[in-house]
Order: sequence, then C-alpha cells, then structure tokens
Amino acid sequence: MKKLALMIVIAAGSMACQPAPAPPAAAPAPPPSTAIRDSLKSSYDSVKDNLIKSAEQLPEAKLAFQATKEVRTFGQILGHIANENYVFCGAASGQKGPGGDFEKTTKKAELQKALADSFAFCDQAFAGLNDQTGGAAAEIPDFGMKGTKFSMLAANTAHDAEHYGNIVTYMRLNKMVPPSSQPSK
Repeated sequence: MKKLALMIVIAAGSMACQPAPAPPAAAPAPPPSTAIRDSLKSSYDSVKDNLIKSAEQLPEAKLAFQATKEVRTFGQILGHIANENYVFCGAASGQKGPGGDFEKTTKKAELQKALADSFAFCDQAFAGLNDQTGGAAAEIPDFGMKGTKFSMLAANTAHDAEHYGNIVTYMRLNKMVPPSSQPSK
C-alpha cells in the first residue's frame, strides 16, 4: 500500500509540473471594411461602363465632331477623360500614370485603349484602398486640391460623369442613342 501511495504522490507531482495547455489560438482579425469604398466604386463603375460603351459605339469618322468651335471634339473629350483619370486616381493611389496627352489622339482604337488603360489604373486605385486607408490625405497640387484619397476618387467620378453628359449631347446631335438611354438587354 505504501508503494501505491508513493506512486500516486509521484504521479501527482509530475502532473503538477506539466506546462499548462496553451490557450486556444485567437481568431484572425476580420478584414478591414470596404463598404464606403464599394459604394464609391459602384457610381464610378456605372459612369465607366457608359464611357467605354460610348467609345465603342462612336464611328471613327465622328471623332472630330465638335458641337461648337469653342469646345473639345468628341475624341478630345475621351482623351481628356483618360488624362484626368490618371491625375485623380494617381492622387488616390500614390502612383504615376504613363504621361502623355491623350487629347491629341485621333484614332478610335488608340482612344479606346487609352480610356481602358486609364480605367484599369483607377480600378487598381480602388482595389488598393479600404474604408480606413481611403480616409488618408491626398492632393493634386496642380489643381490646388486637397482632401482624402476617397475624395479624389469621388471627384474623378464626378468629372467623368460631367463629360459623359457632354458625350450624351454629342451623340444626340449625331442621332445616336447614348448607352445610358439604350434598352436593357
């Protein structure tokens, strides 16, 4: 019996010396919220879609169409949008665009590529932000603009929408139906 008691004491003592079990691993932190970014991108995607479809629909012969001598041609508006997408989205992403002046582009395929590439650049700017990082400071010194990364993306969307309005007018003057007025498929 003494041997049994001694064995129990030794076993109990050795169990007491065992390290405590590790606490369960903490659950991974949830990803940062993107609700604000996603709502801004929804508006941007709508305007982007209408602009890309407008460029596709536009006959190359109409690139030089100008409502009056004081305003940009159809092609210059598309080139201007591409230029400014790089400016606004570059301010939001901290990246530089390719440079160049797409307003001088006179070939439809080249304008479509410039527009598509500039929208891809903006898509990357959106993808690189979440609701917290989108509130970081950003500026466009050449425009005297200061704000947040999100405000630069919102200003870009407003700018694109403004020029889509010009394009709608140009299309109507040329008896074309703008993408936003076409029936859903």
